[in-house]
Amino acid sequence: MAEEAKPKRNHLMSRKMFRDFVASHRGTERDLETFLAWCKTVEKTDWRNFGDAKVTFGSADKIGDLTCFNVGGNKYRVLAEVIFRADNSAMVLIRYVLTHKEYDKLDLG
Repeated sequence: MAEEAKPKRNHLMSRKMFRDFVASHRGTERDLETFLAWCKTVEKTDWRNFGDAKVTFGSADKIGDLTCFNVGGNKYRVLAEVIFRADNSAMVLIRYVLTHKEYDKLDLG
């Protein structure tokens, strides 16, 4: 009997950044579940290229070497380094978790 292959899924790193963000931003604790739901969505998908990420999150944009995701109804921005691999699921490294206002002030250039 052949062993069944496990489905490939993205590998999300730096989930702790969401807890740190909530701890340092008063009033955001009510959105922790939103952040965790975003994490679960990333972890259950299989991205091989930016197009796959865009299918999962239609508002995803490329900002230099990072991918920007709108989270919480455009309330927050998650900037991640996404390492796409043709032969395996993506590695997603969270670099920034920001409010919309913080994102507007961020200089990535």
